[in-house]
Amino acid sequence: SGFNSIGHMDTMRRRRHHVGHYKEGEEFIQNVFHVLFQLFSGKEKSNLSICWLHYEISKVAQCLQTKKKKLKAQGRKSKKLAKNFLKASDNRNNLSLWKLYAYLEWLLGNTDDARKVFDTALCTAGTGGLRSPQLCSLSLLYAQLEVELLETLEGAAMSRAVHILTKLAESGPYVPYSGQVLPVNILKARKAYEHALQDHLSKTPVSDQDQVSDANQLVNLVGCYALFQYLTVGIDAAVLIYAQTSEKLEASDPQKCENTGENFGSQNFPTALEDVTVLHTNLLRFHMKISVYPLNPLREALTEALKRYPSNQSLWRSYIHIQRKSHSASKARRFFDGVTRSTNSLEPWLFAIQAEQMRKKLIENVQRAGVGEIHYTIPETGLTNRIVALFEHAVQSENGTHCPLLWRMYLNFLV
Repeated sequence: SGFNSIGHMDTMRRRRHHVGHYKEGEEFIQNVFHVLFQLFSGKEKSNLSICWLHYEISKVAQCLQTKKKKLKAQGRKSKKLAKNFLKASDNRNNLSLWKLYAYLEWLLGNTDDARKVFDTALCTAGTGGLRSPQLCSLSLLYAQLEVELLETLEGAAMSRAVHILTKLAESGPYVPYSGQVLPVNILKARKAYEHALQDHLSKTPVSDQDQVSDANQLVNLVGCYALFQYLTVGIDAAVLIYAQTSEKLEASDPQKCENTGENFGSQNFPTALEDVTVLHTNLLRFHMKISVYPLNPLREALTEALKRYPSNQSLWRSYIHIQRKSHSASKARRFFDGVTRSTNSLEPWLFAIQAEQMRKKLIENVQRAGVGEIHYTIPETGLTNRIVALFEHAVQSENGTHCPLLWRMYLNFLV
């Protein structure tokens, strides 16, 4: 047709395969990276390398979901690029790049190789411990990936994840996991986390740049501490840390802070509360996957968070995921309706439409069960009309009118 979209659109299907990265679009993006790479040096070049590697990881993640056959070739290309970045003298001690390379290996299923990369990075990272933002970020990802391999919480206190988080709190040189963690080290680490979190919440960033890095550091610190508590004590201890941190960050009224003589709050860490909420809901979702736990705490946390952050896609995905398990759609519909009325964000509309389309697909699958691809005799018109009405309202909203994705989804649905 002479026209190709750059990048990819997850919601569309073309015949049997998903729309992926088009060849011409992919060439364009690669050319942009190559041209920019010649123009930058030093820190800017490192930052560009990180962006490029993020892009490569997104392609690997997409291959994992849809195109398993292409995974090997894509993995080879991405790994070669990552290794070339790390060979550059400026990048040898760049923990952010080491972290992305290890994550890439992990996604490709090379768990042992990924562990070696993580361990090497941690061994060479020095002894900054909980004061080093990059070290906290690296340890948190490593521990999260290890936790996802657990099938049960029995013996979790002796796991590799606890070893990583304990070593981080000790602020000493890192030693790779040998199969056990001493209880005395766990106790010391818990104290260290407690003090580090209190210190961090009570400090005031000096400049705007400090605010951003301090907010990131706080999120990583809370993530590490909560995960540590989850593995050594249990889910309630982890939830308590998230609740206490959120409470302190919500104390954003400057007058309230003046009256109590305290100077923390979300005016110091503007983005931290949203990120902490995402970590909290992700942990609850994981816990429900590996053990029996009520759905209500997760549903409440998500509805509260989405009223406050209606454009957070990660939270919406979690919300839709838990609503799929519910046979009653009315509560979710009322919630979507309330959020779309109170915000200009387009995400609530897009996810409301997606939720209804998933429900429609589910009903169609049930009605077709055992019959193959023969179209059922009684069409489900109620849901079709509801979805069309949602599209109509969405494209009339200020942001929806100018959203190509929304129009294309609407056309696709009508076809």
